[in-house]
Amino acid sequence: MSSIPQTKESEQQLEGTINKFISSYKIRQLLISCNAGKEKGIPIMKVFRYLLCIVFADRSMYMQLKTNAFKEDFSKNTIYRFLDNPKTNWKKFTTLLSERIINGFFRRLTNDERSDVFIIDDTLFDRSSSKKTDMLAKVFDHCSMKYKKGFRLLTLGWSDGNSFIPINHCLLSAAKDENLLCAGKTYDGRSLAGRRRAQSRRKATDVMVELLKEALKAGHQAKYVLFDSWFSSPKTVTSIKNQLGLDTIAMVKVSSKVFYEYKGENLSIKQIYSRNKKRRGRSKYLLSIDVMIGKENDKIPAKIVCVRNKCNKKEWLAVISTDISLSEEEIIRIYGKRWQIEVFFKTCKSYLKLVKETRSTSYDALNAHVALVFTRYMILSINQRCNEDDRTICEIFYYLANELADITFSRSLRIIMQAMLDTISEFFHITEEQLAEFTSSFINRLPKYMRDSLNYTITA
Repeated sequence: MSSIPQTKESEQQLEGTINKFISSYKIRQLLISCNAGKEKGIPIMKVFRYLLCIVFADRSMYMQLKTNAFKEDFSKNTIYRFLDNPKTNWKKFTTLLSERIINGFFRRLTNDERSDVFIIDDTLFDRSSSKKTDMLAKVFDHCSMKYKKGFRLLTLGWSDGNSFIPINHCLLSAAKDENLLCAGKTYDGRSLAGRRRAQSRRKATDVMVELLKEALKAGHQAKYVLFDSWFSSPKTVTSIKNQLGLDTIAMVKVSSKVFYEYKGENLSIKQIYSRNKKRRGRSKYLLSIDVMIGKENDKIPAKIVCVRNKCNKKEWLAVISTDISLSEEEIIRIYGKRWQIEVFFKTCKSYLKLVKETRSTSYDALNAHVALVFTRYMILSINQRCNEDDRTICEIFYYLANELADITFSRSLRIIMQAMLDTISEFFHITEEQLAEFTSSFINRLPKYMRDSLNYTITA
């Protein structure tokens, strides 16, 4: 992926795709409305088009300058000034652009009865080798379970189950002063740059509500909001329902410190689970109960569905939904769409150079870079939906399509395996130990690529 062969035909195809995208969604108009335009000098669209396409080239801007392959009629300083402009509202740009794409393109391809969703999650924006980046912080990485230098990229996206479109983002710094490593430049709190930096210091749960408000104000719509257990406090769930009128489907943190009202008592999810009889056999879920969540004046009804953890059958997971009219199977199915944002993060980091392309120390430039990467992903999502064969777009999307196909294969194989094991257990009444021994023996007889897919699913 670091070196993509460029033929004259592929360059023309790429140029045509980018030009069609820019003209169809009036990118120049959007940039000007977000304060990215200028009165004289190099046209703003020349710089933007170059930055949009550079990821598809065979070398970075640095290598182009080193090898005299840089053919643009502007200097690298023009690019740096464009990215570092503190007055450009990049969050507004991606919010408005995604609204045009979703409502103008994807909405007519999606049945009204289908459950489209907002998805919220964060990922590590690593800056381990940096010392003087604006707003640099010590942040907790959920994957390695360690503190690292960088930011948490909180992202709001939309999905209809087939396609994912990023809407807006916030590069979260540290809420606590002791975790802030570099305060950087100081701006008036009333300015865009000042408000941007102030938002980065707030709690992620508060910022996610702000991102949702901005999306709704811009014209975005979805039936549900999905997120994992890191954001699913009762306060957040009730805020989304009461303030925004949106229903939530989220993973519940299995904690003894979070309480729900169940049959007149305030109980933790562990206590509720232990007090109820579980469903047996081939049921897709173990337990379903109705609860009330929130404080006294803001309580709302919700349904909690407990399911078996497929990675460890001795453990269980809980999913909460504020739409109590949904069936348990439907709650589980809709929550499965949250995986789309994990594929998005993987694609952006591995193929669209989210973290490695820029080494800027400016917080404004980093936000501009994130918006550019989001725009690249939108282009790929549109072309994926337009073409029956994803590989006809360009070689880079050939690899992206393979990544998505691998995930689908792993899921399908896991479903087949689970159905087979449930059938064996039901008909032959074998013990858990015998079933585990049979499973291990069966997997060892499979081809290597199947074993790798099952192992990936188990550890994911």
